[in-house]
Amino acid sequence: MAASCHYWAMALFKIQSSEYVNQISFGQAEYVAYLQRAEGRMSPLSEPEQAAGFLQVMRHCSCCLCSPGVSASYKLVPKSKSLEAAHLAIDAGYRHIDTAYAYQIEEEIGQAIQSKIKAGVVKREDMFITTKLWCTCFRPELVKPALEKSLKNLQLDYADLYIMHYPVPMKSGDNDFPVDEKGKSLLDTVDFCDTWEMLEKCKDAGLVKSIGVSNFNHKQLERLLNKPGLKYKPVCNQVECHLYLNQSKLLDYCKSKDIVLVAYGALGTQRYKEWVDQNSPVLLNDPVLCDVAKKNKRSPALIALRYLVQRGVVPLAQSFKENEMRENLQVFDFQLSPEDMKTLDGLNKNFRYLSAEFLAGHPEYPFSEEY
Repeated sequence: MAASCHYWAMALFKIQSSEYVNQISFGQAEYVAYLQRAEGRMSPLSEPEQAAGFLQVMRHCSCCLCSPGVSASYKLVPKSKSLEAAHLAIDAGYRHIDTAYAYQIEEEIGQAIQSKIKAGVVKREDMFITTKLWCTCFRPELVKPALEKSLKNLQLDYADLYIMHYPVPMKSGDNDFPVDEKGKSLLDTVDFCDTWEMLEKCKDAGLVKSIGVSNFNHKQLERLLNKPGLKYKPVCNQVECHLYLNQSKLLDYCKSKDIVLVAYGALGTQRYKEWVDQNSPVLLNDPVLCDVAKKNKRSPALIALRYLVQRGVVPLAQSFKENEMRENLQVFDFQLSPEDMKTLDGLNKNFRYLSAEFLAGHPEYPFSEEY
């Protein structure tokens, strides 16, 4: 079993008992046990454990999903708030922090991690840090320098996971969101398979433990998996996934290929007006979801997270509030009945909050396919 194919350290929230481990779906427990032995980070799963947690620490909701036409008018969350949130998350027990170069907060994440290491709260090997390669750095000669820049920002010698942010390349240069005189995105023609080869080399160089992708549809995953000379397959595909977009077909495909499906927007996004149509439905206000939450004596947010976990999806929950962070860690304290899961399955609308319109028109725009 190759470590590159089974990097389930990223797929732990909080294991509270050996009994729960026996209930994890599609071999996750085996992956976790393998990693624990291979990495030497934790003792075997013979005793109750508290392991890593998930937090998506961002300045705003997936800023890489912007429309270039409004890029100058972002109302970003102050960097100080991101720094505070990272401190709170680590103190609450989270050990996986998902960030990206495009979020512009890697430096704050690095400051928080180093502060907690110096304080003796955590060790580097306790943390699982994910960051992402932005679309303007897909040309092969730009990949390694981009990762090295992220590592410098994060004050780390290596990342645990490095992800291609989209399958769509943009023109390289000083602007992270390059546009022409009419405000249209300047896209590029780099084959993401060529970019992937450089990610493989970064892994071999020890700059990253594992590599993955984000926002790939199944045809793009298939093309990458069938690439001649493929050395490491992607360990994950991070996509928008929630009750209104449950990604059932993509999830089945990823499971069949032993790829972890990671969900951003798991609670329906933070609904920042720069990104999300304010007339779109508010997921956590859904009456069916609220009825299931009331029945289980849990919050709608916990039900939405539990629904994903029970399907074998790894949810990323974004929050800047300590009480919400701690509540999200209760996701393994209960189970939803088959009847509740079926009811929640019925909420799927194939509705996407974040459509990345700034990449539309490119042959590799991922959301033209059904899944």
